Formats: sequence, structure tokens, C-alpha cells
Amino acid sequence: MIPDIATIRADKEVEAIMSMAASQIVALGFTEHSTRHASIVSRWSRDILRDLGAADERVQLAEIAGYLHDIGNCVNRADHAQSGAILAYRILTRLGCDVGHAAEIMMAIGNHDEKFGTPVSDISSALIIADKADVHKGRVNKNIENVFKADIHDRVNLAAERSYITVERERTVIALNIEIDTAICSVMDYFEIYFARMQLCRKAAEFLGCRFSLDINGTKLI
Repeated sequence: MIPDIATIRADKEVEAIMSMAASQIVALGFTEHSTRHASIVSRWSRDILRDLGAADERVQLAEIAGYLHDIGNCVNRADHAQSGAILAYRILTRLGCDVGHAAEIMMAIGNHDEKFGTPVSDISSALIIADKADVHKGRVNKNIENVFKADIHDRVNLAAERSYITVERERTVIALNIEIDTAICSVMDYFEIYFARMQLCRKAAEFLGCRFSLDINGTKLI
């Protein structure tokens, strides 16, 4: 049995942990990691596997992993992938999830961060790409009066007008498409902070039997 995403989203424990995780991220000054980010990553993780023709069960597991992937921020930002994985396993088994499926989600969440993570399954691969793809000005928590004096992470997100994923199943290409206001930050600024993440996305796409492509302002860079 796999609990549906609506049940997980409405669960009071999940709500409490995610709310506290989001508040800690704000206090630490990081970019937004609230239900907004969780919902986007959940949807994109689901869509990646669905568009590649994965079985419904794999698609559902990816959707759940995407929603719960950052709950470890409630414990601490450091090692949040590992603490979040353990929290997710406990929550899912309480909700009646089969232990094997819960373990797969735990493994995917534990491997989504670029510091220690690596693609180890189709679910973890979809989660990695979906998580790293969410670059958007709406993720900046701070009130920034002068964008050019902002931290580079905030400046890159402020410059991102739109980001989305496309999957070309026949060509076996997974593309991250970003629209950046280059008056706010340069493409080089983006690579300065996201290079390691893009390398991980490439590995994740390869695990899924695809090539990873990065398209910024209509220009394919990788």
C-alpha cells in the first residue's frame, strides 16, 4: 500500500514538520523551502518519470519523495537529506505505507543533496533533477532593496523569471529551461553557484538513460 499524496499533504504531523522546517530556513537566511518548493518538486519528480513511461507505482513514489524531501530542515540544515529521509520513513510507515516502498523513498530523499547525494534509483534521479530545477525569484525570503548588493544565491534567484523541465522521451533528453534577467545576474553567476548541482543532474539523467540539457534564455549550454 502507498498512501496518496493528498493524505500525506493533509497529515497534521507532516504539516507541523514542514511549517517548522520552513521557518528555520527563513531564520537562517536561505532561499524558500516551504510547501511551495515541496509542491513543485513533487510535481516535477512525478512528471519526469511519467513522461519517461515509468510504471504508475514508480511515478507515485517519486511524487511522494518530492513532497517530503526537505522535511529534514526541521532538524537542522546540515545533513537535512539524511535526517529528512529517516523522518519520512517513520511518517510513511505510520500512514500504512509498505516498508519496501517507504525504504525506497527514504533512500531517494537521503541522496537528493549535492554534498553527499548520488543517483541510486529512478526515484532519486527524478528527485535530484526536480529539486535543482526550482530556481525562481519567488524563492527569495529577504527584503532586498539593492539587488546588486545581494548575496549571489539571492541574486541568481531574483534574476530567474521562470524555470521548467521538459522531457523528450524519443530523444532521451531531460532539459532544464531557465529564463534569466541578465541585467540582474550573468549566466556565469548562475554557473558559479549551480555547477555542482548541474553535474549531479547530468548523472541523474544518465541513470534514467537520458542526456541532461541546460537551456538558458533559449541557448543550450550543456
